[in-house]
Amino acid sequence: MTSRIPRDSRLRLVRPRPLAAAPRAMNQRRSRRPAPRPPEGTPAPAELARMARSRLAGAARVAHWADAALGPGRDGATADGKATLSAATAESAAADLGLTAAQVRADWDTARLAGLVEVHGDSARPGWRLRAWDRDDSAVLRGWVALFDAWSLAYPEPAEHEAAAVAEVVSAMPQVLSFLQLSAGPVPVEQLLDLLQQRVTELRTERCEISYGPEPRPVTGAAPAAARPAQPAPDLAPLLDWALHALASVGALTYGDGQATLTPLGSWAVWVKLEQICVAAQSPAGNIEQGAEDMLRGCSQLRPNAARAEYRAWLAARPVGSAVTELIDAARGEDALLRGLAFEALRVVGAPAEADVRAVLDEPTLRPYALLWLAEHDGVDPEDAHEVLTREEATWLWVDTAAAVADHGEAPLLVRHLESAVQPTVPQLLDEVRAVGHPRTVQVLVALAAAHPDPALAKAVRRAAFQVHTGG
Repeated sequence: MTSRIPRDSRLRLVRPRPLAAAPRAMNQRRSRRPAPRPPEGTPAPAELARMARSRLAGAARVAHWADAALGPGRDGATADGKATLSAATAESAAADLGLTAAQVRADWDTARLAGLVEVHGDSARPGWRLRAWDRDDSAVLRGWVALFDAWSLAYPEPAEHEAAAVAEVVSAMPQVLSFLQLSAGPVPVEQLLDLLQQRVTELRTERCEISYGPEPRPVTGAAPAAARPAQPAPDLAPLLDWALHALASVGALTYGDGQATLTPLGSWAVWVKLEQICVAAQSPAGNIEQGAEDMLRGCSQLRPNAARAEYRAWLAARPVGSAVTELIDAARGEDALLRGLAFEALRVVGAPAEADVRAVLDEPTLRPYALLWLAEHDGVDPEDAHEVLTREEATWLWVDTAAAVADHGEAPLLVRHLESAVQPTVPQLLDEVRAVGHPRTVQVLVALAAAHPDPALAKAVRRAAFQVHTGG
């Protein structure tokens, strides 16, 4: 009987696919939630983008100047390690652009808040939105929404008020803005102040801000507690005035003559925020209350479109920074499936996750995933993104993905995964898999040998698993 072990079995070369893109065995329906429509009268996206470009024109001009004048090999723009313009740089920009140094600094700060300039460590560099400024309306609108989200940083807060009171007003303003959006017209400031006071009172009640200490002993002759006047509530009128001025400074509303009105941009942005809340509330699989790891486990049973909808809902319900940290922590775990799904969720996050993804390039477990994420983020076609990996990195990723399939998938899927290897032959694949040193190599090869229908190939794979196990 002759040996049927293939000596030069050719493997069909296909692009390695993320595990989340692999077909699932479950019979799940895709999310069919229709795309929401903005309120009647909302300008078209192109017109909104034109308004945003006009509002951010000064910031974009300073950012373009910095990109041209302070590129690699030139003196840096900052002096304090916080991406604040140095005095010399501000004066130079003012001279070149025909502005005052104060105007340059203000536009620089706006550019940072809008993501036209990104802070990385102790330096600043042009943001991706600046690169897409003239050709991508969505990038422009995202930049303006980022500025809108940071309205409390765009205008100096009143120094005479306690930080806690300022924080309460910032937390209460979304409800005020929602009321302005629903009113669709001018609203008297007195009405907004009344609403703000109600919301601040609700926030304090939710925090149970009551005294738990011993009651003071009554003083002889003092009025009964019920007869004593209540402590006056803090005057929120100056803080509301500050908040409305700050929102007006970013172009979200107009404020004057005792009333406030949302601009078309502001009305659209508030609607976008309300829609995000609705998306979070209608989480298709009910995972928005879970931590990242449990959410990803829940999404492992979903098809790609439904999983992305779940990622969006989960992200909309929490701050981006903490969400990215949670996802990367989940990717560091032992479950390879969660590793792949975590980076699929980070693709939904997009640009705000870039710095954190770059920070894990030195971690061997995450490096191949991070390289693919960054390549796609930089505009490389997803079909070609795998070319950024070295042969060893691609092999490590193949083993890691195979481990996820072995733990959570079905035998046919593991056999099909064999076709995605970069090696042209089975012997080469086995040699390089053994050399790459993945901790799950033995388990992957044993599972592949058990799943493959070709007895000769299965025998070769089992032999390789034994050699890895014994160190041979």
